[in-house]
Amino acid sequence: MNLSATIATAATKDIVGIYQPGSTHMVGDGFPVRNLFPSNDLDREVSPFLMLDYAGPQYFTPTDHPRGVGEHPHRGFETVTIVYEGKVAHRDSAGNAGVIGPGDVQWMTAASGVVHEEMHEKNWAKKGGTLHAIQLWVNLPRASKMSEPGYQTILDADIPSIELPEGTGRVRVIAGSFLRHKGPAHTFTPVELYDLQLKAGKRVALSLPEGHNTSVFVLQGRASVNGSQAAGEAELIVCKREGSQVVIEAHEDSRLLVMAGEPIDDPIARYGPFVMNTKAELIQAVNDYQAGKMGHLS
Repeated sequence: MNLSATIATAATKDIVGIYQPGSTHMVGDGFPVRNLFPSNDLDREVSPFLMLDYAGPQYFTPTDHPRGVGEHPHRGFETVTIVYEGKVAHRDSAGNAGVIGPGDVQWMTAASGVVHEEMHEKNWAKKGGTLHAIQLWVNLPRASKMSEPGYQTILDADIPSIELPEGTGRVRVIAGSFLRHKGPAHTFTPVELYDLQLKAGKRVALSLPEGHNTSVFVLQGRASVNGSQAAGEAELIVCKREGSQVVIEAHEDSRLLVMAGEPIDDPIARYGPFVMNTKAELIQAVNDYQAGKMGHLS
């Protein structure tokens, strides 16, 4: 992806629409989320992304019993957790464990199957504080759904942060590349994932691959894409696949998540924490989990 004033002649990506959260619910007892998809029926428009849950920001009172989501399975995709405030502790049946705090990212590849838990980190829970995070689910292509599980803890210090010219703002590159700065996340298919901050009245022009899905989620402030109506907090601007130019303009100081990726047009079959290609594969996933083949937490 490139920042350039010379791409003005490139075809712009038209806007599919601006979407508000389609549902609001509590995940476990520690993650109050607003869901942008799949609740808005955007599978084709946002692929390879499967889910976006926006958690908080919400203050949690001090406790000696950390809140969160206990042991549960996944198969067929990846979970990506981005923390803006608070601390989240993870452990899984593949033996991985880690804590992520402000600016950190956890990228877990469930693939053939893993059981994990996500809890408020113990010392943070004792003090209390504000939790503010996003969790994405990223699909895996059919050929990779039954590959070995994996885990990446991506710390803030390892994420390239690029200051934009003329006080425009900054871009943190989680996945993909920006101005020759490559993000640390390893992905199965091409994905661009940026934490973007823009000052009020500023804009940034991005060039994305033709045919890749692109969407912009507003965490804070108000922003527009390619002259669209401005979207506010917890709203998602979705672009069409055609075209390559994306111009984002901040109408207030804004923090945004830019998501782009090569679509995976395989059939999607969902059942709770499993995302496969057929109903038979879902039944197999349930049977494997119940038989303990995805492991358990000790």
